Amino acid sequence: MTDVVVSVDVAVPDGTAWLALTDWERQGEWMLGTEVKVVEGNGRSVGSKLSAFTGVAGIGFTDTMEITSWEPPLRCVVRHTGKIVQGTGVFQVIEKGPHSSTFVWAEHLRPPFGVVGRLGWPVAKPGFELGLRLCLQRFVKYAEGYRVG
Repeated sequence: MTDVVVSVDVAVPDGTAWLALTDWERQGEWMLGTEVKVVEGNGRSVGSKLSAFTGVAGIGFTDTMEITSWEPPLRCVVRHTGKIVQGTGVFQVIEKGPHSSTFVWAEHLRPPFGVVGRLGWPVAKPGFELGLRLCLQRFVKYAEGYRVG
């Protein structure tokens, strides 16, 4: 297993950050090259299943997930159940004041492709972290302009 944890401060209350973060169908507005769909359940409860395609022009991979913990407006845990992405993802929102919060994104992943993936992870990890940080920069703008609906 390998861990990657990134965070960003957002100038919105924790409830707004939570709603923006867990608006699955709109995650593509801030998550690079990713389209997320709720495929089972309501997307707002334990047992709901999500499917996220990440790629360009139809070339990429699908990350399937199941919500294993749902604690609004604080924490959502998903179990990655796909062939390529396996492990646990955690989205957490921490209140910093009436008009600010921190979004923490943690991934506890099993690198794909067995030994090759484990050996290659030290080379791939910086690029993966950079991608997550770019997503967080986009999330700030998205969350600060977020409107329900």
